[in-house]
Amino acid sequence: MTDPVGQSHNLELSERAQNLLKLLIRRYVSDGEPVGSRTLSREPGLDLSAATIRNVMSDLEDLGLIRAPHTSAGRIPTQLGYRVFVDSLLKMHMPEKSNTREISEESRRTVGGGVRTALGYYPVCRGNHASRH
Repeated sequence: MTDPVGQSHNLELSERAQNLLKLLIRRYVSDGEPVGSRTLSREPGLDLSAATIRNVMSDLEDLGLIRAPHTSAGRIPTQLGYRVFVDSLLKMHMPEKSNTREISEESRRTVGGGVRTALGYYPVCRGNHASRH
């Protein structure tokens, strides 16, 4: 028997399908109820008709990413759907070379300043255990 979670690396979803899967999962997690196309079509910033959303949801269902818990219900994510969602959150991209120096300088300034502020403000951090209570 194949492991459905292992299949997540072989899936290529369109940006639209990825966005709808993420919205569906977030909505399902927050509400705890199956999510329908009409509910998703009301999401702010999503300029898709309920019919278009139904078509994409049908594709997601065919891929095994979502399922209907019973007839005429909205959809819920499957184990594979959750895996694809989590994997999409974990994708990292290397910064472009032009941004590397800026990121490095900003992190030195922010982290260094934060440590100095913390050491100067909290006496316990400097080894002075006569704390302010």
